[in-house]
Amino acid sequence: MTLPGFPDAAPLAGLGGGVLIGLAAALMLLGAGRIAGVSGIAARAFGIASGSLPRSAAFAFIIGLPLGALIVMGLSGAATPAFAGPLPLVVAGLIVGIGTRLGSGCTSGHGVCGMSRLSQRSLVATATFMITGFATVAAMNALGIEVLP
Repeated sequence: MTLPGFPDAAPLAGLGGGVLIGLAAALMLLGAGRIAGVSGIAARAFGIASGSLPRSAAFAFIIGLPLGALIVMGLSGAATPAFAGPLPLVVAGLIVGIGTRLGSGCTSGHGVCGMSRLSQRSLVATATFMITGFATVAAMNALGIEVLP
């Protein structure tokens, strides 16, 4: 299935991924009684934050994110991912980390779990993520900066 004007779009794959993310968030809430906010779980996995989730479970969750993507990529024959260089990745990671601390959570915690609970703080945070993303893409396009080759 293709979308007009978006020849590389894969809406069914996106739908499937969204269902799996929602299922994982629901299982985490029902099974562990915890919101599946990746930044908080990562902080717990690396001992930066405390919480009720055991560190081993937090670490397994964090390792499972890229591992699951690699398994799906291998089974589906998807294209090889492309990444920016190490310096942009480190700078971007630091900026995202600062943002998650300032926003009291990340896109998974606010955008997936908070939005489904109609949390006002999450509604504002998600709107901020989206507006910032749109503005960044518009600025990069205006400057002629290509994100990935």
